[in-house]
Amino acid sequence: RVVGVGAGIRHGQHEHPHLRRRGGLMLFATHRSIIVVAMKRLLPVIVLLCLGTIVTDAQPVLDKAARAWVDSTLKKLSLEELVGQMIFARFDATYLSSDSAEFDRLSALVRDTHVGGFTAFGGTEPVPQVMLNSTYGSVILGQPLELASILNRLQTLSRVPLLTSCDFEWGVQMRIAGATKFPRAMAFGATGDSQLAYQAGRVVAVESRALGIHMDLGPVADVNSNPRNPVINIRSFGEDPAATGAMVGGWVRGLQDGGVLATLKHFPGHGDTDMDSHLGLPIVPHSLERLERVELPPFKSGFDAGAAAVMVAHVEMPALDPKKQPATFSAKVIGTLLRPNFDGLIVSDAMNMRGVTLMGPAGEAAVRATKAGIDMILHSPDSAAAAAAVVAAVMSGEIPRLRIEQSVRRILEAKARLGLHRTRLVNLDSVPLTVG
Repeated sequence: RVVGVGAGIRHGQHEHPHLRRRGGLMLFATHRSIIVVAMKRLLPVIVLLCLGTIVTDAQPVLDKAARAWVDSTLKKLSLEELVGQMIFARFDATYLSSDSAEFDRLSALVRDTHVGGFTAFGGTEPVPQVMLNSTYGSVILGQPLELASILNRLQTLSRVPLLTSCDFEWGVQMRIAGATKFPRAMAFGATGDSQLAYQAGRVVAVESRALGIHMDLGPVADVNSNPRNPVINIRSFGEDPAATGAMVGGWVRGLQDGGVLATLKHFPGHGDTDMDSHLGLPIVPHSLERLERVELPPFKSGFDAGAAAVMVAHVEMPALDPKKQPATFSAKVIGTLLRPNFDGLIVSDAMNMRGVTLMGPAGEAAVRATKAGIDMILHSPDSAAAAAAVVAAVMSGEIPRLRIEQSVRRILEAKARLGLHRTRLVNLDSVPLTVG
């Protein structure tokens, strides 16, 4: 961003660490080249806004100050605040006045439920009553400045920095108007070039952080082994486990090199189902041997790339757990298959999907997910009820307090790795310079 002739290029209020002044020249550091822009007083300046200026380790090591912040914060939180850190509610990224019933609802989730963060979606609009078209869609895209503004306001209300997420599988414009939109994952898979996946992941990351989003609910690591799959299909990178894994690894590295947490989904594999888990509970009837050969290799590639999180699917896995329940509620799927191989965040799929709502009310579902080993409970149909039920389960001894503290420590460490203990707000002026 040019703040004035000779004034330098700044990101927010500080000079961007990857832009270095050399006398009268400004150097733009990119992954492969250095573009030199001459700063001429009284002459027009053409600025090439280059992508990929943020470079971090996949999982940065916490420094002494960050660890101290995690430890001290964990000790200060009450039981209600600890449980609240595991609850992640949703909101729409369309204009929201601070003097509105919806903002009051979100404020109450921060103030009273002590939620650990939010997931942003696009928006909805009323369907015109005069329309005869029964398929008229009410879903619309969110707006970038509205999203950043809402998140800034919510961050200022929260005692602990909020961890925010969004589903940006094929680019930020999947949810937010004006941002960058990519083809579905299968188009990337068709190229056979994981570097393209890496670069796309970095684009998503740079735009996400400008908006105040810290976690991408992607990439999809499912292998598209069933052509009749109604919900995964072209969201998958392909039908070959090794090739899919290469793309997954590229996307994960791109996201996390850009400072955004990657979330592999939908563990242990949603690619071979013929039912949408938004509508019911799909069954994956395969043996562990088949899972290790087909479904699990892309997840391993994501682990090797340093993925920060894994989302567990609302699918029934009878070969792993004979109980007729989603993997979300299965200690055998999460505790026996996933956790020994992964020490990051374990995230539920949306808890308002029928794959779990058919099993019971919001509070019961949150307790079952927590007991199974879920760290982050996403999109409960009633976040306050979910939190209250988990608190009650801890007080009754049904859930050990240590189990809650383990999840909250992982969440706080993720927030510290993102630098949220130092800076939690974004500069709204920088949004148009970065997004799109």
